[in-house]
Amino acid sequence: MDENEQISLENGRGGANADGSNVLEEKDIENLQLDEDLLNNTEWKEKEKHIFILSSAGKPVYSRYGNEDRLVTLFGVMQALVSFVQDSDDVIQSIHAGDCVIVFLIKGPIILVAVSQTHESVEQLSLQLRYVYNQIVSILTLKQLTKIFEERRNFDLRRLLTGSERLIDHILTFTETEPMYLLGAIKCLALTPTCREAIGQTIVSACAKIKNLVFAILIADNQLITMVRMKKYNLQASDLHLVFNLVSASESFKAAESWTPICLPNFDSSGFLHAHVSYLAEDCQACLLLLTVDHDLFFTLSEAKQRIVERLRRNNSLEAINAALAEPPTTVAELGVTGLRHCLYKCRTSQQLWSPAVEAPYHTEQQAARLRRVYQQLHGCVHRHNGALKLAYQQLPLETMLGWITAGFELYVAFEPLMTKRNTINAVNKILQWIHKKESRLFISTMPTF
Repeated sequence: MDENEQISLENGRGGANADGSNVLEEKDIENLQLDEDLLNNTEWKEKEKHIFILSSAGKPVYSRYGNEDRLVTLFGVMQALVSFVQDSDDVIQSIHAGDCVIVFLIKGPIILVAVSQTHESVEQLSLQLRYVYNQIVSILTLKQLTKIFEERRNFDLRRLLTGSERLIDHILTFTETEPMYLLGAIKCLALTPTCREAIGQTIVSACAKIKNLVFAILIADNQLITMVRMKKYNLQASDLHLVFNLVSASESFKAAESWTPICLPNFDSSGFLHAHVSYLAEDCQACLLLLTVDHDLFFTLSEAKQRIVERLRRNNSLEAINAALAEPPTTVAELGVTGLRHCLYKCRTSQQLWSPAVEAPYHTEQQAARLRRVYQQLHGCVHRHNGALKLAYQQLPLETMLGWITAGFELYVAFEPLMTKRNTINAVNKILQWIHKKESRLFISTMPTF
C-alpha cells in the first residue's frame, strides 16, 4: 500500500483493496452523515467566527465549535483548497464571499483557518491565527513539531495536544476581548516607582546566585507587576501574552507550586524553558513565574520563592500589590477631557498599554463588543498603508474616532459623535498631558536584571 492510500484509509475517506481498486466503506457513509448533521446545525452555523486547525495531510487538529471528528469532510475541503493553490506555486491567503471572510495561515505542516463574519480585517484574523499557532508551539516547540511531521506526515497531532485545548480556547477569547493583543502590548499594574523597584530588587536579591535563571515574572489579573531578566535577554509582548494565557487558563496553579515546560516562540522556538509557577500567598493573588533552562532546579526555585515572599511581606510590598489590585480602574472623568468616552494608549518603545475603565455607553457586553470592533477598524485603517498613514479622523454615526501613530506612541480615542476637529485636537493634547504626568505609575521604564 502506498502513502496516499494509507493516508486515505486513516482519514476515513475510503481506501483500496489489495489489488489497488477503490472501495467505499460503511464508515465513510457514517462520516459524511456526521458532517452533514453538524453543518446543518443552526446553532453551529450562526457562530460569527470559526477557527479550524488541520495538518497539511488533512488530519483534523482543532475546531473551536463542534467536534472536529464530525467535520472530516469540511477539513478535507480546506486541505484541498490549500493544495490546489500550492500546485500553482502560490499560497492561499483569504477568500471573500459577501460578509464572510475565510483566512488561511500556513505554517509548515500546520494549516490554520478562520471563517469570520465579524468584519475584522484579514490582517487581524491572521494575527489571531498566529497567536493560536504560537500557542501550539509553546506546548510542543517548533523543533518537535517539525520533527513529528517529517517522520510521520499523517500524524494525528491531537494525541500531543490532549488537555491543552483550553489554552487555545482561552487565547482566542483573549485576542477577541483584550486590546493588548490587537496592539501588541502588555498592561502593567499601576504602582509607584518606589514600590515597583522594591519588588524587583527583592526578586533580584533572592535569585541572584541561582545559575541559569533567565526570567522572573510577577503578574496579577493579566497585568505585569515586574519582570527581572538575565542580562542580554528580553521578552516580546507576544511571548508575555502566552505567559498570561497559561496562568489565566490554569486554575490548578492556585492550589500548589507547579513545574511546567513552556516554549516562548519569539525568545527561542526550538526549546523549552522550565517554569516554577506559584501564587505568592493566600492573601496575595499575584503569580510568580521563575523560568530557567535547567530542568533540575525545582526545589532551588521553590526555596527562592519562599525567600521572595518573606521579604515582600516584611517590606509591605504584598500589601501594596493588594491595594493596587483593589483600586478601581481610572475613570474617563478623572482625565477631565470633555467629550471623551474611551481611549487606548500604547508606548511603542516598551510595548506597554494603558486604558481607562470601559463605561457608559459601552457598559453592556453588546456595546463593549461594538467598541472593540470600532477600535479594530481604526487600527486596521492606520496600519493598512505600511506606516504611511500617521493620523486618522473618523466621524461615525455613534462616535468620533481618532487614531494617531508616532515614533513613541500609538493613541486610539473614542469621542462623542459631534466632536469637531479642533475640539478633538485639544482633547487629545489633554489626554497626552494626563498620561505623561502619570506615566511613572502606569508604565515600567526599566526592567531589573540578575
